[in-house]
Amino acid sequence: MEYRTKQPENLSALQRFGRWLRLKQYQIEVTFGVYMFTPTEKFAFWSVVFLLYGLLMIATILYLPQHVLFIIHRAWFYVNGGDSSVASNVVAGNKDALSLAASYATTTMAAAATETAESMSREL
Repeated sequence: MEYRTKQPENLSALQRFGRWLRLKQYQIEVTFGVYMFTPTEKFAFWSVVFLLYGLLMIATILYLPQHVLFIIHRAWFYVNGGDSSVASNVVAGNKDALSLAASYATTTMAAAATETAESMSREL
């Protein structure tokens, strides 16, 4: 049993992570009986697991920041009561910084497109 033998301590982080992933796969296969599936059934099982994990990660990345801000606003309200003007200013400042970064990226892309168009017109 590869998983129960003493592992050398001088492995790289990538190798240790790979061994940990194989251990988790082994534990899942033994726990849910996946080791008895046919290759097609295993493919379907791991596809569903990957799909659900991917959806969970996407939802976490998209919605967790908004949820954390909501919780911060509630905590601010419970501690200070009334309007959370300071917290609103902080959030508005973050939105302003985001819009400033987006406008900078847009102007940079527009400048690059203009430069490309000018160089193409010079070549013609």
